[in-house]
Amino acid sequence: MNRNLRFLCRGALIAALYVVLTWLCSLVGLDKGVIQMRLSEALCVLPAFTGAAVPGLFAGCLLANLLTGSALPDIIFGSLATLIGALGAYALRKNKWLVPLPTVLANVLIIPPVLRFAYGVEGTIPYFMLTVGIGEVISAYICGMLLYAAVNLRKAQLFG
Repeated sequence: MNRNLRFLCRGALIAALYVVLTWLCSLVGLDKGVIQMRLSEALCVLPAFTGAAVPGLFAGCLLANLLTGSALPDIIFGSLATLIGALGAYALRKNKWLVPLPTVLANVLIIPPVLRFAYGVEGTIPYFMLTVGIGEVISAYICGMLLYAAVNLRKAQLFG
């Protein structure tokens, strides 16, 4: 298969997975409130395996936010946070334990003002930084590192 086509297909598959996982979390209410649990954030470790994950994660987050009825600032800034996290994960791909860190940091810094001003959630920005951080550590770090370990076992078959 042509390298460009393979890159495009991998990115599209990752975007689709992000949308489906976000939608499922939305159905059961895991992505609402100040402690958000988006299982799709675990996919943010995939840039360690393929550069195609960077545009795939960005597109997936953008589509997921559009499809789940997010506020416009959340669509814009949430997608930007995912893009920054994915670029950081790709840059840190040589150290597996640091791969999820940019996703956590980007969301901790970008999402709290969105919660406060776009959704009118009561609370302070530092409080939201803490609660968003908790959700991101669970979804991006814990679930992400479990996904990393599973993908790493089959990386030759998946990304070879």
